[in-house]
Amino acid sequence: MHLSLNDRSAAHHEIAFDMRELRDCFGAFYTGVTVVTTTDPQGGFHGTTVNSFSSLSLDPPLALWSQRRASSTFPVFSVAKHFIVNILADDQLDMSSRFASGRPDKFSDLEVSAGLGGVPILPNCSAYLQCSAETNYPGGDHVIFIGRVERIETTGRPPLLFGGGRYQVARPLSASAPN
Repeated sequence: MHLSLNDRSAAHHEIAFDMRELRDCFGAFYTGVTVVTTTDPQGGFHGTTVNSFSSLSLDPPLALWSQRRASSTFPVFSVAKHFIVNILADDQLDMSSRFASGRPDKFSDLEVSAGLGGVPILPNCSAYLQCSAETNYPGGDHVIFIGRVERIETTGRPPLLFGGGRYQVARPLSASAPN
């Protein structure tokens, strides 16, 4: 059966599911957990836990992530010139919780180093992508941020994962696992 564009729009509006079902469906796709960090124009540090991170392009090297417009850090990220995607290691659940919280000073008691543009790099992560802000696009109640990857580092530490509504750890499949 072939649907015209108008038929597809009508069919789209007839689909009924609640937001919990949609969230559960999205949760079937397990993702890594990151903390995206930046600085404000006065040099203050800001960060937020994000699992909506993805590679976009190798040439040029681009990565993307999205943030809810209602987020308290959205005004800072929307004008940031640089950001760093800190890919959390599997023992950094506390780091994820810290930056997902409404805690006012998320950087207190953290020893960070300075990355591109003075943006804070979190300690002991699995990997780091230091990016210059390239562009952003509206996406419903979120904005999609695209960054040009300027510097990278991987540490070999296994990543923290999130899916099915909970944190997970990655384990390699055995060589005898079925294809």
